[in-house]
Amino acid sequence: MSPDLDELRRLRRARDRMDREYAQPLDVAALARTALMSAGHFSRRFRDAYGETPYSYLMTRRIERAKSLLRRGDLSVTDVCFAVGCTSLGSFSARFTELVGQTPSSYRAGDHEELRVLPGCQAMVLTRPRRVKAGSSSGDAPA
Repeated sequence: MSPDLDELRRLRRARDRMDREYAQPLDVAALARTALMSAGHFSRRFRDAYGETPYSYLMTRRIERAKSLLRRGDLSVTDVCFAVGCTSLGSFSARFTELVGQTPSSYRAGDHEELRVLPGCQAMVLTRPRRVKAGSSSGDAPA
């Protein structure tokens, strides 16, 4: 069953909150309250509407922001981990590697000069984290 317009608005409100407050401690219960739903219903409907769980969506936003901070090069991986709202360096590194295809340290050490000349909106699209298939070396290349 697809979400109706009112339900989509409420789900979008929670998704927008994740986009804005990605660095804050957000859990499914808090996001469900934003959408005026129970936690279980919210999780199911979010996945139906957006094709991924609320946690997966939030972590992708966090990794997206982490990539930007790591490209700057002035923060350690640990500092970036905490700056984007993650509380475990191990979980952050594992999820980063899963989505990007390389460790945060390797990504930070890479050459990102070509992105400096692009408008921010284009750089954001090009560097948006995507699940990397086995054998792929970078999450930056469009799939």
